Amino acid sequence: MTHNLPALGFVAAASNAGKTTLITQLISEFAKRNIRVSVIKHAHHQFDIDHPGKDSFKIREAGAIQTLVASSQRWALMTEVDRIPEAMADTNLDDLLKKLNHNYADIIFTEGFKHGLMPKIEVFNSTLHTQLLANNDPKVIGIVSDIATSENPLAKALPHFHRDEIVKVADFIQAYFSLKS
Repeated sequence: MTHNLPALGFVAAASNAGKTTLITQLISEFAKRNIRVSVIKHAHHQFDIDHPGKDSFKIREAGAIQTLVASSQRWALMTEVDRIPEAMADTNLDDLLKKLNHNYADIIFTEGFKHGLMPKIEVFNSTLHTQLLANNDPKVIGIVSDIATSENPLAKALPHFHRDEIVKVADFIQAYFSLKS
């Protein structure tokens, strides 16, 4: 990757494993440590942050390729990649990582992006009856799950945390990336 911030992926073999819950808990924990986190979330479906009737929606519907909506509290940039030639539609993870302002964060979390080339934490939920991605992905550096370490066959090979051990997971991530509080 050619960006200059550490990036850590959160992946799971199936939806509803608890990735977003874990990420939000870690963001809160890192905020207490004065470590700033930015997030790129992969969506497997069409989504829209805009709504019919709003001026920004009308502008996009009229054909704008990019629309930036700004207020004194936040801003959002929407890019219609289906209106850009394929070669210019920056939707791969490396291109998306470059789009974030690296002055605003100390680490980037990604959610989804199973095939990303950065280090990853696998979120495992035993009730989903899936196989561990870590079995076949050498980029997985740790596992967070709902089962005890002793019940997980990969626990001996990789750091393993219970999903309630947020402080321990944050400590692991902070040490792995040498993040300063």
